[in-house]
Amino acid sequence: MFTTGATPTKDGQVFDIVATYHRLLREDPDMTMPVAAIEALVLSLAASRASTISETLDLLSTSTATLKRAIPNPISLSAGTDLFQRYLITTLQRPGQLGPGGDFDAVRQHLLSNGRLFVERAKASREKIAAFGRSFVRDGATVLTNGGSRVVGALLKSAAESGGGSGSIRFRVIYVLSDTSREGEGGEKGEGTAIVAALRAKGVPVATIPESAVAYSLGMVDMVIVGAEGVVENGGIISRLGTYQMGMLAKSARKPFYVVAESHKFVRLYPLSQYDLPIEQRVVDFKIGGEHGGNGGSKRKADVDDEGVDVAADDSDSTELDETRRRAGNANTGNGTKDAVDFTPPDLISGIITESGVLTPSAVSEELIKIWF
Repeated sequence: MFTTGATPTKDGQVFDIVATYHRLLREDPDMTMPVAAIEALVLSLAASRASTISETLDLLSTSTATLKRAIPNPISLSAGTDLFQRYLITTLQRPGQLGPGGDFDAVRQHLLSNGRLFVERAKASREKIAAFGRSFVRDGATVLTNGGSRVVGALLKSAAESGGGSGSIRFRVIYVLSDTSREGEGGEKGEGTAIVAALRAKGVPVATIPESAVAYSLGMVDMVIVGAEGVVENGGIISRLGTYQMGMLAKSARKPFYVVAESHKFVRLYPLSQYDLPIEQRVVDFKIGGEHGGNGGSKRKADVDDEGVDVAADDSDSTELDETRRRAGNANTGNGTKDAVDFTPPDLISGIITESGVLTPSAVSEELIKIWF
């Protein structure tokens, strides 16, 4: 079940939550991972043949686990699905609001109604954040940003529109684009390029720079605004690789560093360092000569004992070991550094802009308590 994500439905068909999740993302490019996951869970509940609250909660738990296993980096997705699970459990703990006792159809309809309401509120949060955050972009300011955060794009476009049209654009943007973002894949636009084009179409002057030019550009910058895949309990953020170094450089240059994130990205994690995240990454991947050199290459250190004796049983065993390691490496690295993330600690963050207002990093744990309890 976990590999396919397929569950039987009440009409005898099969519902594949993983395929549904990917379809929702394809159909709506502006939809975020956690919102797509929550909507897929709502559709799963609507199609299921669960007839008790216990079966419904079990389906929800199984479907959530299936989604997490199917995604290389499920941090952002986990924040939304875990919060949605908590929301539904809290709803079920209020039996007086669920109709006549023993009427499970009333319970189901109430859950679906509240689930859809949750999705709509999550989608609307981006515009609320844009309304809050645009006041941070002052006249004549230069903003540094990176990645392909939709909420950052919405904030900057909202700030441009509040300037009164193309004749009164108030700010400039320096956009950090990685090499993979510039090139794209399969002819598709790279991460961030659509936001750059949209801002330029609104008359906002945008300069694009490589990641290696961040420090060079900071002398022209008034503030840094970034998105996040997850806001963790200590007030830090998990975001695309390179955000941490932008935070360090911004603090060194005494530039404010703001994060924009929806509350459904607040996740119950407490990482202590870059290497304490609940995913495996191989950003720093040590190799020795001959690892990818074929039969004529040098042997790996792992295949030779401490006295230099070959411990590989024979050529066929060695080839099988190579293939096993290659598959394991591919499974763990996904697309390499393209999808890698890092952790930016709270001491580098000036403020977190959410749909509920602006929070200091130290207030995140209190906000999580409000959301979860």
